[in-house]
Amino acid sequence: VVLCRCGGLACPEGCRCPLESRIVRCTHGQLREIPQGIPRDTRVLYLDSNEITGLPDGALRELRQLRELYLSDNLIESVSPGAFGELGGRLQLLDLSNNRLRQLGPAAAASTLRAKMRLFGNPWHCGCSLQQLLEALPLEAETLEDVVCASAAREEFAGQPFALLLSTGIDFCSSQQRTTDVAMLVTVFCWFTVLIAYVVYYVQRNQAETRRHLEYLKSLPIKQPSPEEEEEEEMEEDTLSTIL
Repeated sequence: VVLCRCGGLACPEGCRCPLESRIVRCTHGQLREIPQGIPRDTRVLYLDSNEITGLPDGALRELRQLRELYLSDNLIESVSPGAFGELGGRLQLLDLSNNRLRQLGPAAAASTLRAKMRLFGNPWHCGCSLQQLLEALPLEAETLEDVVCASAAREEFAGQPFALLLSTGIDFCSSQQRTTDVAMLVTVFCWFTVLIAYVVYYVQRNQAETRRHLEYLKSLPIKQPSPEEEEEEEMEEDTLSTIL
């Protein structure tokens, strides 16, 4: 009966799968990744209080009936864009609290999620990517308040709720764009300075070479004509005078 209900798969080691409940509990199962063999008709999955470090692509591909996913109190640092696959529109609750998340993946990949999310207890880095993500997700006000900046581009933002910072008119994306523009301008200026310095060096070097060449020519001794050459020159002049 169990094998039939599980779609031919037994309950994973470290988990409990009460018959007909469609709830799988893997709490304190010492798991380091999403276990294989979770019943395909599972609607509620508890994976909290384990040692899971990340959600790879396709980790929950087979659980198309999943509605609630509890992943709190793990060591999750990253969530791949394809981790939830086709679950995005069906998942109703996603608990990622008390993990090690600084980011939650690209906004485009997470925008399919419609679940109520628990995000508190993570060391979020408040920046443009997080702003784009939170704007793409249909999050409730209380969920937004859970996102507290552990780090940010400006030190005074640390410890502040991200929603509060956004409500004051701070735009992290425009700040990032300005920073990028300034960095580009500085880079162009540095290259231009190097080019000018090279041209000046090249001109000065050529001028120095020219001066050395002229000084060398001036230092060469002037050759004095020998008596024979002077006599021949006088004879040529006399001959020319006679002809004239």
